[in-house]
Amino acid sequence: MPANLLIVESPSKAKTLQKYLGKDFQILASYGHVRGLVRKDGSVDVDHDFKMKYMVIERNKKHVDAICQAVKDAQNVYLATDPDREGEAISWHIMEILKGKKLVTADRTFKRVVFHEITETAVLNAVANPRDIDSHLVNAQQARSALDYLVGFNLSPLLWRKIRQGLSAGRVQSPALRLICERELEIRAFTSQEYWSLHLDSHKGRQKFSAKLTEWQGRKLEQFDLPNEAAQADVLRELEGKPARVVTVEKKKKSRSPAAPFTTSTLQQEAVRKLGMTTDRAMRTAQQLYEGIDIGSGTAGLITYMRTDSVALANEALFELRDYIGQNFDKDYLPNSPVTYRNKAKNAQEAHEAIRPTSVFNTPDKVKPFLTPDQFKLYQMIWKRTLACQMAPAKFDTVAVDIAVGAGTFRATGQTLVFPGFIAVYQEDADDVEDEDEARLPVLEANDELPVDKLYGEQHFTQPPPRFTEASLVKSLEEFGIGRPSTYASIIKTLKDREYVILDKKRFTPTDTGEVVNKFLTEHFTQYVDYNFTAKLEDQLDDISTGEREWVPVLHDFWKKFHKQVEEKQALSRKEVTQEEIDELCPKCGQKLAIRFGKRGRFIGCTAYPECDYARNMNEDASDAPTEPEVVEGRTCPECDSPLHIKKGRYGKFIGCSAYPKCKHIEPLEKPRDTGVECPECHKGSLIERKSRYGKLFYSCNTYPKCKYATWNPPVAEPCPKCGWPILTIKTTKRRGTEKVCPQKECGYSEVIAPPEQ
Repeated sequence: MPANLLIVESPSKAKTLQKYLGKDFQILASYGHVRGLVRKDGSVDVDHDFKMKYMVIERNKKHVDAICQAVKDAQNVYLATDPDREGEAISWHIMEILKGKKLVTADRTFKRVVFHEITETAVLNAVANPRDIDSHLVNAQQARSALDYLVGFNLSPLLWRKIRQGLSAGRVQSPALRLICERELEIRAFTSQEYWSLHLDSHKGRQKFSAKLTEWQGRKLEQFDLPNEAAQADVLRELEGKPARVVTVEKKKKSRSPAAPFTTSTLQQEAVRKLGMTTDRAMRTAQQLYEGIDIGSGTAGLITYMRTDSVALANEALFELRDYIGQNFDKDYLPNSPVTYRNKAKNAQEAHEAIRPTSVFNTPDKVKPFLTPDQFKLYQMIWKRTLACQMAPAKFDTVAVDIAVGAGTFRATGQTLVFPGFIAVYQEDADDVEDEDEARLPVLEANDELPVDKLYGEQHFTQPPPRFTEASLVKSLEEFGIGRPSTYASIIKTLKDREYVILDKKRFTPTDTGEVVNKFLTEHFTQYVDYNFTAKLEDQLDDISTGEREWVPVLHDFWKKFHKQVEEKQALSRKEVTQEEIDELCPKCGQKLAIRFGKRGRFIGCTAYPECDYARNMNEDASDAPTEPEVVEGRTCPECDSPLHIKKGRYGKFIGCSAYPKCKHIEPLEKPRDTGVECPECHKGSLIERKSRYGKLFYSCNTYPKCKYATWNPPVAEPCPKCGWPILTIKTTKRRGTEKVCPQKECGYSEVIAPPEQ
């Protein structure tokens, strides 16, 4: 066995490293985390300086055993887990396991190696310059795990008792949920306001252009100065018939600098905006590019480590980028010196480089044949952004023209790209920002007389703030200092998995469950979902990671106040948490109505429940909600002879017995269409047309549930000429057209009766 053992997190990374380190090294993977907190109460001992009880993660036990076996035969053990706090903690956990098995002995050396890119130079340099495990980084990660555990294991059971089983709260996920819920409240409270703008259409030569009224009677026009159609009509009347003359022409030169190279946060945002990926998918794809891809000449890591706050680039990377720009672009595209960037993000840790290609000469076109579509799209975006960040600014000529018409001044603006600079390679996207006006104007001079082709008003309405996309949520989390960039994807995934939010048209909307949980936390645990408090806690974790603060006092200070608050809230009743009285009386019994929370979400119900069972949907007006059940005239229940009522259920209206729940007879409100085709299975009933809960038509036996035969395709009363099955069905596809098919899959008979549409 080789004398050197190197331990990494990922097996795919192991394959890449073996090529660089050769036969002198055995490389094994831990497959991520090797130990976790025991999943029960008391795993963090709050009475004994937060001592933690760990256990080997079951799914990784065999990998841990393999590492322990290999250590017995090794002289030098290198811990090469990922270069961040989590990676440092995994190395520490491996060492703790080895100590427990008495494998850490004086005749073996144990060292930590760190590389931020998987290239031969970086890997060999890291192995040649090992270090000890950084206890400060480990303590920061332990403190984070303890905090998350204490919040989760104390708040989640409280949510189960006060709201519903299966809910969870988290130190970081809860402030993120609050952001989404508060935005929704803003949208609901928003009142749209009407306003108008006035426009002038004109031309010079063959070139048409438009201008907007910006001043009226010597005063700058504000947004709501023309509040309605009548106001704009008054101004239009005064402008009609007046000549148009150019008053001033203001020309400026403008430049725009490239965006900084990618951090974890900005990579996630751009992957959502440009590529339509989720944050989770973007990070998984970036991990694959980092760990290594076989690009024909061997396996190589294509990008640097993808969990970073830094916008800095290594000197060798800057030299290579400038060399590439010099070889492939005109000299005007290369700045005189390397471009440097400062990080604007709160709580940024700049221990690593920005995310960049390990070599700019691995162009997207060169590596495309070896990448999946997702890998290629993400790599191309990273490559272009990195190249663009070291290119010259884009240059524009801008012009603003003021045109006098009577007592009004109209302004026309235009922008012309003079030199593309970095835009020739890459341009950053943005959320909810209108495109800049890049219209081109004709050459205009002061005192030019212009024709008035058209004067007209445009109606507008103010819009509520937009709901968060994944990209804008990540941006806000970063701005508030909530969580770390490496956790954003998991935060969003948890919110979706818990069904606290849904993505509708790529924007987050809180569910009823999410809103009830958020309301409970913001009212009763205000401090712990406060954005500043969460960011301050992240600052303290950063201080722990640099050795400026001890981790145990931070936990003591947090736990003392948090535990007291949890104990105080145990006395709350479920009714206090899930019900909110409204200013309306029950039309059935006269008691107060309240917004209540049930299995299917929120609804309006009587506070006198169960004595009074009045209820209606949240979006249903009181006048629309029937106070008395609608009786089916001339019919009684065939099972118990009680009156039949028309009821409204989850999937629409239906007929049900008034004696429910003693009698559970139900039937559809509309009588289903009978096809007249005898059921091929029981031969007693006939096949009728029904709708599934999702509105899709299917055909089933009318003796259901005695006979459960059903088919999706319309039945035909013809036996199959191949197998003799009593019916055939009609099926239409774009490729084959309309055909008769046997519903018995094992038969496979089909007969085309109409060709596909051309």
